[in-house]
Amino acid sequence: MATNLLPVVEALGRLLDRAHPVSDAELVGLDRATGRVLAADLSARLTQPPFNASAMDGYALAAADAPVVGSELIVIGEAAAGRAFDGTVGEGEAVRIFTGAPVPAGADSVLIQEDAERLDGNRIRTRFPVTKGRHIRPRGQDFQEGEVVLKAGTLLDYSHLTVAAAMNHPQLQVIRQPRVAILATGDELVPPGSTLNSSQIIASNTFGIASLVREAGGTVLDLGIVPDAQDKIESAIALAVNEKADILVTLGGASAGDHDLVQASLKAQGMELDFWRIAMRPGKPLMVGSLGQMLVLGLPGNPVASLVCGTLFLEPVVAKLAGRKVHSRASQAISASRLAANDQRQDYLRARLGRDNNGTLIAEVFEKQDSSMMKIFAHSDCLIVRPPHAPELPAGAPCPIILLRGMPR
Repeated sequence: MATNLLPVVEALGRLLDRAHPVSDAELVGLDRATGRVLAADLSARLTQPPFNASAMDGYALAAADAPVVGSELIVIGEAAAGRAFDGTVGEGEAVRIFTGAPVPAGADSVLIQEDAERLDGNRIRTRFPVTKGRHIRPRGQDFQEGEVVLKAGTLLDYSHLTVAAAMNHPQLQVIRQPRVAILATGDELVPPGSTLNSSQIIASNTFGIASLVREAGGTVLDLGIVPDAQDKIESAIALAVNEKADILVTLGGASAGDHDLVQASLKAQGMELDFWRIAMRPGKPLMVGSLGQMLVLGLPGNPVASLVCGTLFLEPVVAKLAGRKVHSRASQAISASRLAANDQRQDYLRARLGRDNNGTLIAEVFEKQDSSMMKIFAHSDCLIVRPPHAPELPAGAPCPIILLRGMPR
């Protein structure tokens, strides 16, 4: 392997070593807390249920007053959710009760309505044995006031938000989302919806990279498209610094050509370059550095190379900054076709996934792998990983993959 190309594993390790989780927190309403990370332990502000509650529609009574099937009781009142019975159940008495209603004093069981025969004169007769405590949710069965129910670091989903609301928390302290500034450079780039001249192309990378950032837990500061002019690039970099971005992602312009001015512009602003040029395909001209407290990640301008590098490098670093667990996309499949021997760079081949009759995961590589072909990436389910100097792989052999989407059924 050429000594100036860094192995992928080493590059990712060095990048993640530079990334430190965001330490500051912010208060957000429950309606904006999905996908956020809890910044502190969350304790219940009340006891749930706050009282002994009926789990069924029926009759609240004392089990001792119905020792046998056929016992008769007089119904003295009614209890419903939000409207308790204001009194005590005495000997031989029952209260008509509905699900969620407080169980009245003197009652220790609920006879469900299907097991009660209604008689004249507000009386009922039991048609099923009555057991003490049956069909009653005891006070505090779910959680107690002061109990820590959700721990700091919890990635909040619908179940966590439900219990947080039940604990009487309208707002939650969550870790601030890392701010990721995205800068696209190139004289040839114009935004989607533009009328192109003969030398222009649509700037598409920003939208895929921004989506990766948001899914990993970050927020996006779009710095727009900047032409190949060092003063303009430096101004955009300064804006990212002033906006206190945690990461600056540049798209294109990080190579060594006459019009690749990003690295020079960053160095002029004081960037400390850690490394660039990775032993991978696509994505060799990846750049990593820091500018003050801001991480810098220079992705290739080639759309597919940008997305591959975004998946392998940007997604885990944003997740780490956001306080999330860095989950691996690595898995294993069987190659549907022969794969040629590899050279010194680690290859990432776009492929479809399926299953054979035994349920085994099968990866079918696309014949064309040109790194400018976005359509193929959009139709891919995984990337087949071909390590440096890997020998020819016969059809039917296991191969490592990087999942781009969920597992196929």
